[in-house]
Amino acid sequence: MIDSLLLLNLSIGQIGREVELGVWSMIARSGLMVQIVLLILLFMSVMTWAIIFYKWRMFKQAVKENQRFHKLFLHQQRLSLIHDGAESLTFSPVASIYRAGYIELVRVARVQKQSPPPASTEEPAGITKEAGGMENISRALSKTAETELTRLERALPFLATTGSTAPFIGLFGTVWGIMNAFRSIGLAGSASLISVAPGISEALVATAAGLAAAIPAVVGYNYFIQKIRVLDNDMRTFTAEFLNIIDRHFRRAG
Repeated sequence: MIDSLLLLNLSIGQIGREVELGVWSMIARSGLMVQIVLLILLFMSVMTWAIIFYKWRMFKQAVKENQRFHKLFLHQQRLSLIHDGAESLTFSPVASIYRAGYIELVRVARVQKQSPPPASTEEPAGITKEAGGMENISRALSKTAETELTRLERALPFLATTGSTAPFIGLFGTVWGIMNAFRSIGLAGSASLISVAPGISEALVATAAGLAAAIPAVVGYNYFIQKIRVLDNDMRTFTAEFLNIIDRHFRRAG
């Protein structure tokens, strides 16, 4: 029984090595154009996995820091202390929006009161409608939200491009390889399965490589787009909440 299991394991291992060597030998025997296509697909695949890993870490950190900021914003009453705590949350889009809004709030209050610049830990006394203070703060929040959204979307177009073009690039390599295979068959004057199969199998490697590059790209793109929607909704909700707080507690008619 043990001898049979050992023989079975050795047979499976031998088959695996033969398949692996067979794939590499098909790539080595393929034409120049097919090899160029495979190199392009390899580059796209490597870049896709690098982007997926990088964006996954970035979104994970952004969600974590957003949660930390919301806790800080909920439990801390002084805006200046919230600003100081948000300085270290560099991955949080919501914290970036708050910092931009707070800086604009301090600037507007300073201009309207015509007083010396306050220290970073001082609270803005209030703002009025005279200099369009609320509009300036709203524009600052919207601009920062757009900047953060652009940062979150960075590199995702490459995933979309890879997901939509890699199968066609692989198909191009396959068609080219099949053309060469049939031309070789015509020159040899033989159309048997033995003569057709190697050339076609070499060409089909390009299609498999295209799918291998496209599938992770499509999955990653859809996953990150969903994450961006959640973060974008979080930014919009916080922007409205922050403007309401300013309107209730810091805006005083002049």
